[in-house]
Amino acid sequence: MKRAVVEEDRVRVGVFGGTFNPIHIAHLRAAEEVAEHFRLDRVLFVPSANPPHKTARDLAPASQRLAMVRMAIAGNPRFRASSLELRRRGWSYSVDTLRALRQRLGPRADLYFILGQDAFREIDTWHEYEQLFWLAHFVVTSRPPHGAKAEKSLLPVAVRSRFCYLPGRRGFVNDRGYRIHFYDVTALDISSSDIRARAARGASIRYLVPPGVRDYIARHRLYR
Repeated sequence: MKRAVVEEDRVRVGVFGGTFNPIHIAHLRAAEEVAEHFRLDRVLFVPSANPPHKTARDLAPASQRLAMVRMAIAGNPRFRASSLELRRRGWSYSVDTLRALRQRLGPRADLYFILGQDAFREIDTWHEYEQLFWLAHFVVTSRPPHGAKAEKSLLPVAVRSRFCYLPGRRGFVNDRGYRIHFYDVTALDISSSDIRARAARGASIRYLVPPGVRDYIARHRLYR
């Protein structure tokens, strides 16, 4: 009986970071499906203020990308926009964000770090990437046209020995109980770079982004 009460007191928080340049329908659908499958209480969308891996000249100001996120998620009570990385100076490192959320939310929160399979393949280039695996569970989502496969060769060599397969071989668990889940989401082959290219040439981006985001891009002449 006591154990059941403890489980009910816990909160599951998804952490979905990225440049969101701009946020689009595939982002939203992936977050919705992950939240539903993993029974997340809320999902935090965390736009990166100064992404160390992104040097695109068409990167919209962080404040505008945050504004578009807020418009996109309006009406979904489970989705929240976070300005955490905008308030922090310097590079926007995911490890710093997870540490800050861990400190803010306390031990009763289970963090689920959501990222695409393409990003996960490059995670060994991230700042203090090894520490990420001891701060949160991972949900690695598929990217069209490929499914999300749980292959141990995808794990960084430095941490590989500390993980073993989960039952069903759909992920891994490490020696501290943190898991890496590989999860297939609806295959929507939409990319922010394609949306920016369309906006730059004046082509329609209707149905690729929410209406409010489309209007915001047009009003502020972003990506032109």
